[in-house]
Amino acid sequence: MSGRTWEPTKRGAKDLNRWLSKGKTVYTLRNVADAYQTYEDAQLYSAHTFDRQSRLTGEWMTGHLSASGLLAQEGKVYEKPPVGVRNIATPGRQYAAPTSQQALDRARAGDRKKAGSRR
Repeated sequence: MSGRTWEPTKRGAKDLNRWLSKGKTVYTLRNVADAYQTYEDAQLYSAHTFDRQSRLTGEWMTGHLSASGLLAQEGKVYEKPPVGVRNIATPGRQYAAPTSQQALDRARAGDRKKAGSRR
């Protein structure tokens, strides 16, 4: 991964808050518990866009989290999205089931067989 990273420390929180501006997006990695979701990737990334400043503290906010809160909750924060890791908001890979096109092809083939046997 290229780009800047911020560690969950006081210094990291201050540095991240200075670097942020309205509309900037940062990324965090999340580990997936493979005991419950064996079909899922081991890690996914999540995007956080900062859109306002807190009236009370002056820190940049993403949803209900401040920059320091994001560091405390998620851990390391990255400037660019990780390469080779899927976004948590995108659909997962499909396993053990046909795609919708394959299902349609099978249904159409079955209809053709039924139509042929009726004649």
